[in-house]
Amino acid sequence: MKSALSTLAGAALAIGLFVAPAMAQEDGIIVYNAQHESMAKEWAEGFTKETGIKVTLRNGGDSDFSNQIVAEGAASPADVFLTENSPAMALVEASGLFAPVDADTLAQIPREYQPTTGKWVGVAARSTVFAYNKTKLNADQLPKSLLDLADPSWKGRWAASPSGADFQAIVSALLQLKGEPATADWLKAIKENFTAYKGNGTVMKAVNAGEIEGGVIYHYYYFGDQAKTGENSGNVELHYFKNQDPGAFVSISGGGVLASSKHPKEAQAFLKWVTGKGGQDVLTTGTSYEYAVGKGAESNPKLVPLADLQAPKVDPATLNSKKVTDLMTAAGLL
Repeated sequence: MKSALSTLAGAALAIGLFVAPAMAQEDGIIVYNAQHESMAKEWAEGFTKETGIKVTLRNGGDSDFSNQIVAEGAASPADVFLTENSPAMALVEASGLFAPVDADTLAQIPREYQPTTGKWVGVAARSTVFAYNKTKLNADQLPKSLLDLADPSWKGRWAASPSGADFQAIVSALLQLKGEPATADWLKAIKENFTAYKGNGTVMKAVNAGEIEGGVIYHYYYFGDQAKTGENSGNVELHYFKNQDPGAFVSISGGGVLASSKHPKEAQAFLKWVTGKGGQDVLTTGTSYEYAVGKGAESNPKLVPLADLQAPKVDPATLNSKKVTDLMTAAGLL
């Protein structure tokens, strides 16, 4: 009898070990993903392979998802929110909709790549750059600061994508660093100077074709095109402002667990995996060309090292997307 009970107990234990992953697979987690779809897919597949927990990705944009989460409130079906830029995370945090990130996860990311509040965490990063046509501009003709682009001498010579979350994140950093009056003045001045395109890739393509001398974008558009055919970047070089200039802003891509998550344990595990070796290795070897931000993680070797960018110190928790869109609307940019 003892032997039979032992056998039965062993079988039950074995079943239990197999049932838990199966239940997690059935329930899984839902991720509202505003990051690169290919990178998020690698993260989801790597996490599922290691844990057996299913991840359902719903892909969209930074501001679209942040506003949707705020509208859904506690009824949101999302467990995790991933973004390209910090202002969308700050909006959700300001609405009190994030659970605190587990301490073990926060410990995997340096302090400069996470908000001071601990309500979400950096998962990747991208650098602001001035992409310029090397057949039209020499190095000594480049702007020394992002603020220089408001000067009348740059009228009609540069471009950006003001309707995109990327440019709005850059303006958010300018607002934090220089204050509202200076930011409002800069926006009004560039309205007279720049050409608006829709999308950073379109800006770079226009620069490459010689339609415009330069444009403010993020770095990875150039590296991504170079890794393919280079047809939209063959005439392009990147200028890094450095010197803690607002134009050296490094935007933190964020990840957070919704306080309303029905699977908080699994959601926290996913965020820990993304910020750990498995998730950060995807940034080293993948095709997104974003920066890895994990402690000890290496970014793609083609990129200028993060430490060499001389980025200004910005608390991503305080980037104000609402104020920025108000200021850009008042300046006639939106």
